[in-house]
Amino acid sequence: MVHHLFLLQPSSWLGEGKIRLNMVEEELFFFTRWSMAFEEEGEGSAVRCLQEIQVKGMSDIMHNQFTIRDFSPNSFVIDLENQALGKVSGIGLLNQEIIGWEFRVPELGFEGFEFYEKQADNSYLMRAEYATSDQFRTMINGKIWQPLPQSPKEESENA
Repeated sequence: MVHHLFLLQPSSWLGEGKIRLNMVEEELFFFTRWSMAFEEEGEGSAVRCLQEIQVKGMSDIMHNQFTIRDFSPNSFVIDLENQALGKVSGIGLLNQEIIGWEFRVPELGFEGFEFYEKQADNSYLMRAEYATSDQFRTMINGKIWQPLPQSPKEESENA
């Protein structure tokens, strides 16, 4: 399997970027946190991910739960679950530089994709676009990175 630190290893990641909605002219800044953990599932393993997204200036935090499973050398199945969609499944692809996936759910009128491009410093540039049948389109650009480990002193100060 291709080696990626993001999504395919138990870890935490932080990120930020901009969201554009086709019905609104201004760009919205967001912050995100990802947490990943391995889990044995039936005959294989899966990666469980929690993504938290907070738009600057808003108090609500959106939660997305992903399950990545059925791995092959260059692909996987990805399930997304959140309050707005319920649970949907998509197809993921990976190579040395990119992790990406797409969802096409005609019965919900929902489709979209996300791509994460690995950088030399092991951060990732990301791009996503989602659309609904009522012509709402969301475009997202950002960057994610692994936070530096805290020293034991910093951990006790933050506890």
